[in-house]
Amino acid sequence: MSPAVLALVLVFAQAAPAAKPAPSPSPAPRVEAPPYEGDLLRLGELMGALAYLRELCHDGDGGEFRAKMAHLIESDPRPQEAKDQLAGAFNRGFEGYRTTYRVCTANAREAIAVYLDETQRLARDVAARYGGG
Repeated sequence: MSPAVLALVLVFAQAAPAAKPAPSPSPAPRVEAPPYEGDLLRLGELMGALAYLRELCHDGDGGEFRAKMAHLIESDPRPQEAKDQLAGAFNRGFEGYRTTYRVCTANAREAIAVYLDETQRLARDVAARYGGG
C-alpha cells in the first residue's frame, strides 16, 4: 500500500489532490489487486452510506465523507480501473440507502453508529496489516 493511500485510510487527511498523470497512448498492463482490495472497497461502500445517511440525519458532515473519498481516489497510484472500482463502491453505498431511506429513522441512526465503528476498524486493520511500518 502506498504511503499516501495508507495515510488517507488512517486519518482521511485532507491534503491537496495529487496531480493526475498524462494519459498513456497504450493501455496500462493489468495490475493484480492488492491483498487489501476487499477492505478498501468495503471502506468505500461504508463512506458512501455514511455520506448519505449523515446528511439525511442532519449531522452536517456527509459532504466530508464524499470529499475524503474523492481524495482517496485521486491519491490512489493504481490504474484508473482500480479508481473506478473505488468510486463504484462509494456509489453503491450511497445509492443503497438513498433508494430506501427518505427520512432519518432510529434504524438509520443505528446504521450510522455501526458503519462509523466498522470504518474505524477497517482503517486500523488495513494499516496494521499492510502499512509496512
